[in-house]
Amino acid sequence: MKKYLGFGVVGNFANHLEQAGESNDFADITGEDKDAPKGIFPFYIPDSASVLGRYCINNQAIILPTNQSFKVQAEPEVGLECDLEYLDNKVTKVIPRFFMAFNDASVRNDENATKLSQKKNFSDGSKAVGLKIPIDKFSSGGVCDNYSIASFLKFDGKVQEYGESSELISYSYFYEKLINWIKDKLNTQKEHSVLEDLPEVLRESCYPSKIIIAIGATRYLELAKQRFLQRGDIVSIVVFNHKKYTLERLKEIVSMDCIPADLKDISIIRQEVR
Repeated sequence: MKKYLGFGVVGNFANHLEQAGESNDFADITGEDKDAPKGIFPFYIPDSASVLGRYCINNQAIILPTNQSFKVQAEPEVGLECDLEYLDNKVTKVIPRFFMAFNDASVRNDENATKLSQKKNFSDGSKAVGLKIPIDKFSSGGVCDNYSIASFLKFDGKVQEYGESSELISYSYFYEKLINWIKDKLNTQKEHSVLEDLPEVLRESCYPSKIIIAIGATRYLELAKQRFLQRGDIVSIVVFNHKKYTLERLKEIVSMDCIPADLKDISIIRQEVR
């Protein structure tokens, strides 16, 4: 994935921005409707001379920033691996091929950050992706109908739920509505407030044919709202077939020292905080 451009969608789950303390950053950004996401940010731009050129996906560890005053939260999300097609340097198609668990861990208190992306790529262990699950069709009636996302935090020898367990179809924008919105933003989003000029990012990246895009973080439970990540914590994010797995079974799985390799219909991230 080192050649894939990495993007994230902000504000695609009701109330997450308020929980993350970022709602004021988007107060003057209005969407197509009240439930619309706020925009798209880059978290990784291959070969960029900026900090966003640092490859930041580490599926074993969340590596905390060198600035020890920074507070970090995990962000449980669903990631999509997509193909992009262009005509005259405009995106004409966004084609989702795979979905997976994704951790968009973020710094919450960097007062010098002028862009959302500056809180995202904080080390070479600030993102993670789970096993890719093929998409048959990214629309109602497809495989994603049967999947949910859950997340857990293990500390002091106990595993607790971290974010709300949510069906994928409960995202504010999903399926065709989300893909059409992503295509529009890749073509039209200009630099404004905490967001970057996306057509310029695509141009500088020589119009990549593949991207990873995290489509929004779920709402936090009380534990995640009150406790920032500490060294030794274990973060687990799971995208799973909710017709085959219960939350109790997931808790058992992520409690194991070694997650079985033969599990089906599930995408798991398990990172130690270092």
